[in-house]
Amino acid sequence: MFSVEALPDTRIEVAVRADWQRLIEADLPSAGRHPSESNRPHVTLVVRDDLSTDAGRELARLGDALPVECRLGGAAVFAAGERFVLARPLVMTAALLRFHARIVDLIGPPPVRYTVTAADRWTPHITLARRMTAEQIGRALGIVGAPTLEGELTGLRLWDAEAKVVTPLR
Repeated sequence: MFSVEALPDTRIEVAVRADWQRLIEADLPSAGRHPSESNRPHVTLVVRDDLSTDAGRELARLGDALPVECRLGGAAVFAAGERFVLARPLVMTAALLRFHARIVDLIGPPPVRYTVTAADRWTPHITLARRMTAEQIGRALGIVGAPTLEGELTGLRLWDAEAKVVTPLR
């Protein structure tokens, strides 16, 4: 599986990492617990089972469209089976939608299981924690800092989940 991910500027990254740390200090699930060097705040733009070499080169060129202004919103909760995902959403803007649409157009529509990254179903967000219970979500919502924050998406990378390799695209 491959995912194309946009990376936020330092200001947004610091705010998200602070949320990750607050969750850890409260003994709650947190994306900050993942020890890999590749673990950093990001916005998943598309997910695919495979990616052609041509698409990889074209994606690198789309990095030239960055930076894209963005606004990090308050907390959001997504259902994931019997558990939940806690995230910070990005407020949808025309520029963000155009950038996402260019990437989807380049590599084609997603397989059915990845439709959450389709142009008409995408909810841009940065994950704070996964697999949370309802009780943990309730506690976490009182812990994370959720002020609106202006920033930019400044980087682009490709994540190969099978090989566990990150390829910077910008």
